[in-house]
Amino acid sequence: MALILGLIVNAVALWVATLIVPGISLYEPAADAGMASGTADNEVSVPTIAALLIVAVVFTLVNAVIKPIVQLLSLPLTILTLGLFLLVVNALMLMLTGWITTTFQPFGAQYVVSGFWAAFFGAIVIGLVNWVLGMVIPTRARD
Repeated sequence: MALILGLIVNAVALWVATLIVPGISLYEPAADAGMASGTADNEVSVPTIAALLIVAVVFTLVNAVIKPIVQLLSLPLTILTLGLFLLVVNALMLMLTGWITTTFQPFGAQYVVSGFWAAFFGAIVIGLVNWVLGMVIPTRARD
């Protein structure tokens, strides 16, 4: 149950980042196939819950597998910058999630991150939303 709740929280955080941060978007190319051929490539369709959950699974896997390795390797920089380098690590994980979803297109969902600064501010938004929702949603430890 905690895993499903975590995926939902990540999906909401990713969705909020697409709403707030310019340069981050979510769309499904399969849904765009029925549109007229005259539409622009950068046009974004309304993200569905399925697309958000697919991207949330990829984001959770990236954070569970790759992020600890990157954090360990960047430990000297993290200590030197008093922890601020973790923001860069979070941005890189968001960029990696965007790259994975645009390259492999799992089930047609694409999470597009246009550059480092979009990823940087998106990581801040995602972190804040995860923190707020973590405070609101009760856990077993607090019961």
